[in-house]
Amino acid sequence: MKIFHTIQSFSSFKQSIVTIGTFDGVHIGHQKILNLITKSAQELNCESLVLTFFPHPRMVLQKDTEMKQLNSVNEKVELLAKLGIDNLVIHPFDKDFSRLTAEEFVKEVLVDIFRVKKIIIGYDHRFGRNRTATIEDLNSFGKKYGFEVEQISAEQINEVAISSTKIRNALLEGNAEIAASYLGYDYSLTGIVSKGKQLGRTIGFPTANIKIADENKLIPSIGVYIAKSYIKGKPIYGMMNIGTRPTVDGSNQSIEIHFFDFKEDIYNQEITVTFLKRMRDEQKFESIDALKAQLNKDMINAKKYLNLSSN
Repeated sequence: MKIFHTIQSFSSFKQSIVTIGTFDGVHIGHQKILNLITKSAQELNCESLVLTFFPHPRMVLQKDTEMKQLNSVNEKVELLAKLGIDNLVIHPFDKDFSRLTAEEFVKEVLVDIFRVKKIIIGYDHRFGRNRTATIEDLNSFGKKYGFEVEQISAEQINEVAISSTKIRNALLEGNAEIAASYLGYDYSLTGIVSKGKQLGRTIGFPTANIKIADENKLIPSIGVYIAKSYIKGKPIYGMMNIGTRPTVDGSNQSIEIHFFDFKEDIYNQEITVTFLKRMRDEQKFESIDALKAQLNKDMINAKKYLNLSSN
């Protein structure tokens, strides 16, 4: 997959089959649309092209929004590449771009730069200045400039009944399994392992503190999760706490994972941790011994869920 970081940098000798969207999460609903793009490109001897934006348009146009995203740019690139997309254009979204009229966008971007043969788009897609143009306008432009418009119907989209908002809500409720069923893969966080206060070592549960690399990435609900990571290509399981560690008078939110049967030094390494299941809320225990007893229970429950030996 070729990646272009502005619309103007795109270049291809072939015509394009285009779709446009933020594709946050690249969930199974998105995958349905993207599979149509790749299939159509093969049938028409064209190249598939996805136009997406960073930052998310809502973050530029609605300054008060604190919307977090399901994917970092790197994660989105990796997911789209797996789907066989030929070209990905990640355009910097700003107010100047938002002021393009619908016809300027169609003529200057779709026709002149992307050499669009067909655009495949949702029935409710709106575009152009103030997002006033509709699918009907796009059909008119298609006739005027000689490209086909394929509309994804409400029925096709509702058949999947998935949205990035539903996935965000599931994660904010701690429901990693529902989120994974909508995404088609386990949700993950990537960050650098840093040294904490190392209190976990003193009670037999050393943890890796993870500093998340992307400040726009959504952090799931506070709680204790069963999680998995790959270290040197090998799957390593553990239990992860997102929270403030109230039993030891913590105040700032941290993300810590205790890996089962793992003793290697991974400080300053970048790791990706995937969420498998939320086990319980974070809670304040009356003593360190009570915390340790609960962590032992958590470990037994996690290993049982994972079908691992509890020894």
